[in-house]
Amino acid sequence: MDTDEKYIERCLMLAAAGAGMVAPNPMVGAVVVHRERIIGEGYHRQFGGAHAEVHAIASVRDEALLRDSTLYVNLEPCSHHGKTQPCTELIIRKRIPRVVIACIDPFPAVSGQGVRRLKEAGIDVKTGVLEKEALHLNRFFMTAQTHRRPYVILKWAQSADGFLDRLRTDASVPAAWLSCATTVRMVHKLRSEVDAIMVGTRTAYLDNPSLTVRHWAGKHPVRVLPDRTLRVPTSATLFDEVVRTLVYNAQKSGVEGQTEYLPLDVTAPLIPQILLSLHEKQIQSLLVEGGALLHRRFMELGLWDEARIETTPVVLGRGVKAADIRSANGAVWEGERPIRSGKDAGHTLAIFTHKHF
Repeated sequence: MDTDEKYIERCLMLAAAGAGMVAPNPMVGAVVVHRERIIGEGYHRQFGGAHAEVHAIASVRDEALLRDSTLYVNLEPCSHHGKTQPCTELIIRKRIPRVVIACIDPFPAVSGQGVRRLKEAGIDVKTGVLEKEALHLNRFFMTAQTHRRPYVILKWAQSADGFLDRLRTDASVPAAWLSCATTVRMVHKLRSEVDAIMVGTRTAYLDNPSLTVRHWAGKHPVRVLPDRTLRVPTSATLFDEVVRTLVYNAQKSGVEGQTEYLPLDVTAPLIPQILLSLHEKQIQSLLVEGGALLHRRFMELGLWDEARIETTPVVLGRGVKAADIRSANGAVWEGERPIRSGKDAGHTLAIFTHKHF
């Protein structure tokens, strides 16, 4: 790893601290280096707040050193007036001679313009350092900009013989509990990092989930329920007013407290409609927790980006069959790791990504 990569890697570490707090903005970290010594650093902490470059530059005690320093940042500095002033103008005003950038910002108001503005001011600009890693960190933001929909993560726990649950038609019959304590914490961490979370009508009706963050510190995601005929009763936990809930249906529209009812065209595919609506609401990431029918539909449409599948030692013998991720067009196995935490041993977590053609 060369010097520039070392400092961009630090930018990525800083940027990740903003996970779940800055959307719909991207996660950005910045480092100021003077003669191979970090003299300032910062990250974008919350939506609407100061950008990473501002925090990093402000943290430098001796401002005179900026004129002989390099600014490292994992995303192209903005050059437009938004909620904050353009970072390019701050960099130029502070007379920083060199800027190293991991990747270009695809947002139309920025894309390439930040680099151009810096170069016009005589600043030495280098791009593409750890670009792949930078794109991965901000995959939610990048997907929103390039595909005009949220980044979709499919998540489920399955038995050793490939079932999600026992066969049930009555909400009074408890679900088969498959997740272990370790993966429950991991899921709640993931919930705190995404903008929205979705379950299907059957899951909402039978499991009565809250879909909130309880086993990790962080914000609750917006809850999304596709329910064409409003089958799920308003007494369900999803309507407890704890967090905003979006109900996509063919019966009514309007806002009732924290619940918003949104219309669906039942003559057209439902999932693309929902994803477009979420995009228009600046929701950049969606965790789909079930059930199997909903997972399969996302896979059939090719409208998914990542899948996280926990497999347990439990054998159910029969029940609701999990979706077959390995048969999905474009599915790429990224690896599988065992859960080694005490009584949770025997559980594994597999990660798949979707290669879009």
